[in-house]
Amino acid sequence: MRDQFNAAVRRLPAWSIYLAGTLPCAWIVYGLNMGAFGPDPVRGLETQLGTWALKFLIASLAVTPLRWAGINLLKFRRAIGLVAFFYISLHLTTWVALDLGFRWGQIFNDLYKRPYIIVGMIGFLAALPLAATSNNASIRRLGAEAWRRLHKLAYVAAIAGAVHFVMIAKVWKAESLIYLAIVILLLSVRAIRAFGQRRQAA
Repeated sequence: MRDQFNAAVRRLPAWSIYLAGTLPCAWIVYGLNMGAFGPDPVRGLETQLGTWALKFLIASLAVTPLRWAGINLLKFRRAIGLVAFFYISLHLTTWVALDLGFRWGQIFNDLYKRPYIIVGMIGFLAALPLAATSNNASIRRLGAEAWRRLHKLAYVAAIAGAVHFVMIAKVWKAESLIYLAIVILLLSVRAIRAFGQRRQAA
C-alpha cells in the first residue's frame, strides 16, 4: 500500500502544492465576504491566516518522520514550507495593515510589551531566512551541510508559532493545545532519533 501511495505521489508535480495552498486562502476570502468572521472580521482574518500558517508548518515538520515510516513526501517539503511562509506573511501583514493601520508607534509598543506578539515575531524572523534560501542556488552557495543547519530554524518557527497560538487566546483552548502537542511530538521524535544515531556512532 505504501509503495502504491509513494508511486502515485511521485507522479504529482511539486507545483500542485502551491495550487492546493491557495485553496484555504480563497476560502478565507469567501468567508470574509460572507461575514463569517463575526463582529470583528479583522481579528477573525488574522486567526484564520495564522492557523493555516501553523498547519502548513506542522505539515512541513511531518515530512521527515513520515519518510522514516515509509511515506515519502520529501519532494513537497520545500513547497509546503513556502506556503507556510506565505500564510505567516499574510497573518503579519493583516495585523500591521488592517488591525493597527500602520500605526508604527503602537506596533513597536506591542512588540516590546506583549509577550505573545514577541513570540510570534520570533517565529516570523526564524521563517524569513528559510523562505529566502528555499532554492537550489542557496544550497549551492551555502553548501549542503550549512544549508541543513540553517533550516533547523524551522523548529524554532514551528514551536514559536504554536506557543503564539496558545498565548494569543489568553485562555486554554483544546485546538491550540493540540497544535502545540503535535509540534512537540514531531520535534521529540526527531530528537530521540538523533540521540539514538549519536549513541550508535559513539
